[in-house]
Amino acid sequence: MKKFLWTSLAGAAVLGVALAAPLTREDVLAATLKPYAGVSVRGVDASTLSNKVLCGYQGWFNTEGDGAERGLVHWTKQRGPLAPGNAKIDLWPDVSELSPAERFATGFKFTNGRTAEVFSSFKQATVLRHFQWMRDYGIDGAFVQRFVSGLRDPRVLRHNNTVLAHCREGANLNGRAYAVMYDLSGLGANRTAEVLDDWRALRTRMRMGNDPAYLRHRGRPLVALWGVGFNDQRAYTLADCRQLVEFFKQDGCAVMLGVPTGWRELKRDAMPDAALHEIIALADVVSPWSVGRYHTPAQATKTAEKIWQPDLAWCAAHKLDFLPVVYPGFSWFNMYGKAFNQVPRLKGEFLWAQFVAAKRAGATMIYVAMFDEVDEGTAIFKCTNEPIAGGESRFLTYEGLPGDHYLWLTGEGARLLRGERPLEDQLPVRKGKLP
Repeated sequence: MKKFLWTSLAGAAVLGVALAAPLTREDVLAATLKPYAGVSVRGVDASTLSNKVLCGYQGWFNTEGDGAERGLVHWTKQRGPLAPGNAKIDLWPDVSELSPAERFATGFKFTNGRTAEVFSSFKQATVLRHFQWMRDYGIDGAFVQRFVSGLRDPRVLRHNNTVLAHCREGANLNGRAYAVMYDLSGLGANRTAEVLDDWRALRTRMRMGNDPAYLRHRGRPLVALWGVGFNDQRAYTLADCRQLVEFFKQDGCAVMLGVPTGWRELKRDAMPDAALHEIIALADVVSPWSVGRYHTPAQATKTAEKIWQPDLAWCAAHKLDFLPVVYPGFSWFNMYGKAFNQVPRLKGEFLWAQFVAAKRAGATMIYVAMFDEVDEGTAIFKCTNEPIAGGESRFLTYEGLPGDHYLWLTGEGARLLRGERPLEDQLPVRKGKLP
């Protein structure tokens, strides 16, 4: 078992271990996995995924001094400070509503000379506020990402468990729904037992799936497995994926599978193996990944007509539910040096076209990628339009729209899905008092 030496009195005190004592996985589990005993507010119907718009919640951001003792995680592309030339993100979060204890200074400055700050997902108040935003703007909840590649590292495990607990609390306090999504990316060969052991720990110690806000579907707690059937040379196999699906079904869960766009025809980004269809048939919900697969409103409309509609028909024939993925835009400039603003947002027209296309195709549920993903420029939470003196680092803005515009537009997408507003191509116009 890997062990890590902690040198921080604060970190040791939180975990209840002696200063400089080796930190083990058991230390982390004992300190972070507790049943939910807090308040639960009645809100969205957490008994079904139907008629819901949920976002992906990465929750993977750390900063120096946040208590996680991981340093800067997901803000920078290499070691060193978050400063010009070392940014990994393409959008800058708006932290103006965060308390001083939630804001962390960086080496960037706005052009008016003010220091640019970021947040940490390890901070309870920040995550609770994110779920409050979901409530304020009518977003039903989130799939909380759980990255299996880090389960062996006690520091990463501690962060993942802490964020999951914050999300659980945030969902319950704000009447939202949430569910665990295992991201299989980076899972090594013959390591599915780690996922099974992790879920057993969540179920037995955290009573995961039992609190009122945990999302259920078809009468069972819903667990998502993302990364099944992609043809990008992953170390785990389709046989491994089948084992995972069978395990969760035997444990009394409903299963959602995140699959490639070409899953039905076994083409494009999908493995050309009929075993993929056998695995999908064992599940309850199919969710094809769409990010980067189309770049304009017209292409999104065509995708819905040519791909999503036949996908829905296949799912109906196999008694499965279909969860299309929509996204607001995309950019990978600072992380990889690729095209800046590769998929433009068009002031919301791109995202709205996808909501309309999904509804017209017959979708009864929608997954928005992502809530907080500033790395790839897909975030819908509050981001700033203020210009930053970034040097070789460049940052997108919301094109002068209010920083909460995509939260509001996603809420309107949820209303569209449920038939609470007319089905029309025209981009909605904000009216009245804002949240």
